[in-house]
Amino acid sequence: MFPRRHLPSIPSLLALEALDRLGSATAAAQELALTQGAISKQLQVMEEQLGVALVIREGKRLALTPAARDFVAEARKALRILSDASLTLRANPRGGTLSLSILPAFGMRWLAPRLAAFARAHPEVTVNLSTRLRPFDFAETGFDAAIHYGRKDWPGVSYLKLMDEQVLAVAAPSLLPAPLPEARAILDLPLLQLDSRPGDWSRWLAHHGQPDSRPPAMLFDQFATMAQAAIHGLGLALMPLFLIEEDLAAGRLVPVFGGPVPALGSYYLVWPAHRPERAALAAFRGWLCRTEGLLPG
Repeated sequence: MFPRRHLPSIPSLLALEALDRLGSATAAAQELALTQGAISKQLQVMEEQLGVALVIREGKRLALTPAARDFVAEARKALRILSDASLTLRANPRGGTLSLSILPAFGMRWLAPRLAAFARAHPEVTVNLSTRLRPFDFAETGFDAAIHYGRKDWPGVSYLKLMDEQVLAVAAPSLLPAPLPEARAILDLPLLQLDSRPGDWSRWLAHHGQPDSRPPAMLFDQFATMAQAAIHGLGLALMPLFLIEEDLAAGRLVPVFGGPVPALGSYYLVWPAHRPERAALAAFRGWLCRTEGLLPG
């Protein structure tokens, strides 16, 4: 519990914030639908409560002290958090919301087909999705959790492993009518690569007994665009197997050489390790563990 003597009243805090932002008691009174006398009274109440002078009074003019301006800058953040929490509550009065950052391709092919079942199991939770291509600092965002790809090396988060990944070298049949005779033959063909995975072709060649090679490749920021480029014959692509199963079955893509190769990373649900856990996140993580047979981290 926070010591109540350190918590100013909301009306007093709103009066102080409005005075700082608008520059005059008259403008603050108009915005808050109060009289100037009521604004002055709220400021006096806060000064008495905190035992600190907050306002410089020059006749009828009121101005904040330097310390009060610093206080308002911090208090404004708290007011914004409180406002956001109220909006969230109004948007979902039955329960909580889960703000989840997802990787576009993984979200479309793996997560999206599962969300309807989660919604049926937990109608009290509203899931809000937003795509991010790379890991980020939770302190700088409003996300409750995220799906990251990598090797479990992100600081300040807890993990739930969702899935390992296997990649397959593929091409359009128009570009490569038959599989290559050896892995090294890819060096004679145009290559496509995700810009966030610059060493994939090197690792693929090393897996097939051809180390110490780092071939150039055309870069893409998303698997979806790289897959379409491969389908249209632009080059060879290393694609996660779960993303191209339909393209392989339909013959839009064909294997280049060999079978699937274990990828360097895996997919994880991650969330801030030191932030109090919200009920919506606990429900989502527990549901994933039960339905997917995952082991809690």
